[in-house]
Amino acid sequence: MSLEVVFSSFIAALDAAAVGVFATTGALVASRKQMDIFGFALLGTVTGVGGGTVRDVLLGRLPVFWVEKPAYVAIALVVSAVVFFTAHIPESRYRLLLWLDAVGLSLVCVIGAGIGLDAGKGAFIAIVMGVITAVFGGIIRDVLGGESPVILRREIYVIPALIGAMLFVAATGAGVDYPTAAAAGFASCFTVRGLALFYGWSLPGYRPRPGRETREVAPEPAGGESPGAPSDEATARAKGGAET
Repeated sequence: MSLEVVFSSFIAALDAAAVGVFATTGALVASRKQMDIFGFALLGTVTGVGGGTVRDVLLGRLPVFWVEKPAYVAIALVVSAVVFFTAHIPESRYRLLLWLDAVGLSLVCVIGAGIGLDAGKGAFIAIVMGVITAVFGGIIRDVLGGESPVILRREIYVIPALIGAMLFVAATGAGVDYPTAAAAGFASCFTVRGLALFYGWSLPGYRPRPGRETREVAPEPAGGESPGAPSDEATARAKGGAET
């Protein structure tokens, strides 16, 4: 078997694994919302292929990947059906959802960055494509499932994907072979996201500050007169003119 065939098989396996993992998270959200099997299929499928679809559209890779290879949609549908009958087994479906999402995030940030490099768009765009591929499936899942998107919850979510994509692109640029670079990107992303989940790390949120008073913004002039107010002398002259 040639090296090119092995490489293509490796990429296809990563793609299939990522679609399956993200489809599982979509189906788990459907289970939390007590949807029927069609709801499972919808959420599982759009979550599994959503990030890659956005990536392909932005890169102009049309038709998108799952149109050319419908097996990815079939994987998402099968996984969603399996979860429909087994979602009651895990003790905490939400905790399982978060950890599976971390696995999918780590896989997809590498795949998206690799596709960005293959498209010849340069390192920066490849990193952006890695992050977009990693997070948009989860965003679509949460919006359709009526959940607050993870990316908006002060979770350390984008940063792990960014680190994984950056490390993968840097390793590839340094001449490291694809499997090793992909493993390094996956491990770095999963480690950061896993530590954030385990220790409950989050980014600091915005804290409102009391507004400044008017006199702090526009101080009164010396003598206590308001800006634009007539002086006492001007007032007296006006009165004298009126009397005459």
